[in-house]
Amino acid sequence: MAQNGSYHHGDLRAACLRAARELLEEDGSAALSMRAVARRAGVSPTAPYRHYADREALVSAVAAEGYRELTESLAAADPAPSTPDGLAAVAVAYVRFALEHPALFRAMFAEPCDPSSEERVAATAAISAYVRDIVRAAFPGVDPEALSTTVWALVHGLAFLHLDGKLDASTPDVVTAQVTAAVQALFTVSPALGTAGTGE
Repeated sequence: MAQNGSYHHGDLRAACLRAARELLEEDGSAALSMRAVARRAGVSPTAPYRHYADREALVSAVAAEGYRELTESLAAADPAPSTPDGLAAVAVAYVRFALEHPALFRAMFAEPCDPSSEERVAATAAISAYVRDIVRAAFPGVDPEALSTTVWALVHGLAFLHLDGKLDASTPDVVTAQVTAAVQALFTVSPALGTAGTGE
């Protein structure tokens, strides 16, 4: 790789992010340090500090990328779900993202972060808004803040239960069936939710 002096403005930041993502996927968060990122990127040990004050700042930047990619995956599953089936498709996409990018997903939600990271704050706000919009469209008569928290908690819990081996993640079909059943159950147990957005 190019050495420190050969980076043009902007390239170093991208190289550090790429190196951090590679280290995460290969060895998990334990392997992610500023020195390891510098070594993987082919730069001096102090070079990453030009863009990241510390490890938490770097992890926050990686997490922000992950949030943006997750939001894109959810929107690709259904850009504007308004039925239980649509919500289930989004939930499946969320869990599959976690299973396809386990180390990144854990870094996004379980690693210490830089609370002042505007990039991470903006990325998390975007996904929160996406979930609220889903709830608002599907359930116009329900408090979107409260229900969006419920929906996110359910789907997020499903993601970690699959990641941690508490639920069968042996095949995509098995995951889809389990997540879909769990989301459908949310509508079944509550008459108010069960009729909203279904035309019944």
